[in-house]
Amino acid sequence: MTMFTDKNAIVTGGASGINKSVVEKLAVGGARVLIGDINRDGGAAVAADLRAKGHKVEYLHLDLTDEASIKEFAAEALTRFGHIDILVNGAGWSKNTPFVQTTDEFWDKVLSLNLTGPMRLTKLMLPQMFERKQGKIVFVSSDAARVGSLGEAVYSAAKAGLMGFTKAVAREGARFNVTSNCVCPGPTDTPLFGEVEEKYQEAFIKAIPLRRAGRPEEVADPIIFFCGSQSGYVTGQVLSASGGLTMCG
Repeated sequence: MTMFTDKNAIVTGGASGINKSVVEKLAVGGARVLIGDINRDGGAAVAADLRAKGHKVEYLHLDLTDEASIKEFAAEALTRFGHIDILVNGAGWSKNTPFVQTTDEFWDKVLSLNLTGPMRLTKLMLPQMFERKQGKIVFVSSDAARVGSLGEAVYSAAKAGLMGFTKAVAREGARFNVTSNCVCPGPTDTPLFGEVEEKYQEAFIKAIPLRRAGRPEEVADPIIFFCGSQSGYVTGQVLSASGGLTMCG
């Protein structure tokens, strides 16, 4: 598979989970990939492993809660790659917490990491995509945005905002041939899901028609679809990859 030959891609959160699978699939497809992640050791290890296999993957530190870090990352990405064809805003985080027990500091972290951080990075990448009249942007939201999620009120709100932002960017980018789409994972076997209390994990899985959590590579596949030429006439769309947890018409 070489569908991404000569394409330059950024994947945030690429040190683990779903986004690690996205990095692998893009790299195997021929793309030059830059991982942006706050996890220095994890991001560097993923990049080194894929380079050892002959792929073009680099790592650069990125803290989506820090505006200065985002600006530095974007500037260095454009310096290294010249231009970016594909931007996967995949990084996300929350902690299962009853809403009444959350704090302002928790709100700030969840909102900045899941919503305003991706917005800032996208704003910095769009001008060169508009100028070149080509680009693929994919946002990784969550089915929590569509149905609400127990113990994830702030996360649900942030990810719902990301869905709306996806559609607005799609409208503004259309005349420049820049597409913007969104994938909503359900419960997926990732390190983040592993931190959820077992009783909540069981409740989530019981609600899934396929009766299991997703595998990272299964959720990565629709993200890859939105990154590639097969989705050239698709923009402003939201697709759930959640084992049937959410069925939207």
